[in-house]
Amino acid sequence: MPRTAPHFPMSSIELQAREHTSSSASAPAVDDDPPPTRAYQALLLLSGFMMILHIIGINSVFGIFQEFYTSADSNIPSARGNEALVSLVGTIGSGLTWSGGIFVNPLIARFKSVKLVTFAGAAIMSLGLLLASYCNALWQLFLTQALMYGLGSSMYYFPIMSIAPTYFDRHRGFAMGIILSGAGIGGLIMAPVLQILLDRYGIRTALRILAGWNFAVSIPVSAVIRRRASATGARQSTGLNMALVKRGTFVYQAMGAFLQAAGNVIPLYYMTSYSTSVLAYPRSTASLLLSLNSAVNSIARILMGVLADTAGRQNTIVISAFLSALSVFALWYSAPRARFIAFVVMYGIYAGGYNALVPTTITEIYGVENYARVNGAVYFVRGMGSLMGAPVAGALLGSHARGGATVGMVDLRGLKARFEHVVLYDGMLLLLAGMCMAYVRWLDARDKGVWRWKA
Repeated sequence: MPRTAPHFPMSSIELQAREHTSSSASAPAVDDDPPPTRAYQALLLLSGFMMILHIIGINSVFGIFQEFYTSADSNIPSARGNEALVSLVGTIGSGLTWSGGIFVNPLIARFKSVKLVTFAGAAIMSLGLLLASYCNALWQLFLTQALMYGLGSSMYYFPIMSIAPTYFDRHRGFAMGIILSGAGIGGLIMAPVLQILLDRYGIRTALRILAGWNFAVSIPVSAVIRRRASATGARQSTGLNMALVKRGTFVYQAMGAFLQAAGNVIPLYYMTSYSTSVLAYPRSTASLLLSLNSAVNSIARILMGVLADTAGRQNTIVISAFLSALSVFALWYSAPRARFIAFVVMYGIYAGGYNALVPTTITEIYGVENYARVNGAVYFVRGMGSLMGAPVAGALLGSHARGGATVGMVDLRGLKARFEHVVLYDGMLLLLAGMCMAYVRWLDARDKGVWRWKA
């Protein structure tokens, strides 16, 4: 069977030429697309950073919401002790952030103003949080803090994430690392702030403050985003064609994305429960540990982006996936306090690398011309994966008492054993994700007809 011709990601100039050639005859050609100014690039980085800060920041601290909703202090009686269903609220919200891209990307292509899509998403997202403050039943949380929040966050997330990579070429990995580092800063800020709001004002006021802050920040962020001039005359197709679907690289990258997303959310949701239930930390300390994980994650996203530009983006994402699995197996399994803190730090480093490099590896493997269609599909799969991870872990864990020092030794031993099952489940998901990404690395080199150590 003959090998396919070597394929390399197109430069922005080559992409413009192809887009102009493939445009319909009636579409006006765009002859002049000057490079973006450094000022606009900096403004776009700041806007993307702030958007990620409050979307992923809110997603990453759902473990604090879960700890409250499932506790005896919960304002939702049906949520008390119901780990699996409450975690499903969070995973639907965060899962729709990713999986909604399969619907949002065509919407972006259809509307001339991406500002309108971005702002509408932020408004729906904020309204979902506001309405959640009035909930008294678990099903109401599914409608507000899950569905409304998730759909709105997806509409707010994808316009910037789909367009930002087109404004950078040589330093794309570093630029996306800067934007995605907002996730860690968001968790760093929101974890202690949310815990303080819950302790002082209660869940209802905390959600209302969060909704108002989210909406206020979204207004200037939405005003910044715009398409490049070369994309206005001939927009990228967002439909996924069968030629891409049948490629082994896409199949295994989708599998890896599914497994990694499923495994990635489990520590974020259950670090807080492990801290309070097994290690007997107070809630304030548990939120600080989650904040520490977010801070390390943020720094790692930037540094991993720099490393990826130097050592190869695919190489870096494969190593990151395997090391995140190793940290779960070696540091979280039956962890006492000191080893658990080491896990909080190390997992933040390794998982941050994978999450930061997904967009850049998509561009590397499929070319800029296919970025929009592949990115939407991969993030849809990631959203589906996140729906599987935390609820299954919650079912393995079951209901339990809080405060390891206050429960009997027999109950604590049983709780530790159930957490060990959760850890093994999480570690296997991440390990399999790493294996998929390593195979994608090999398949991509085979399809291009040349092995490069830096890829």
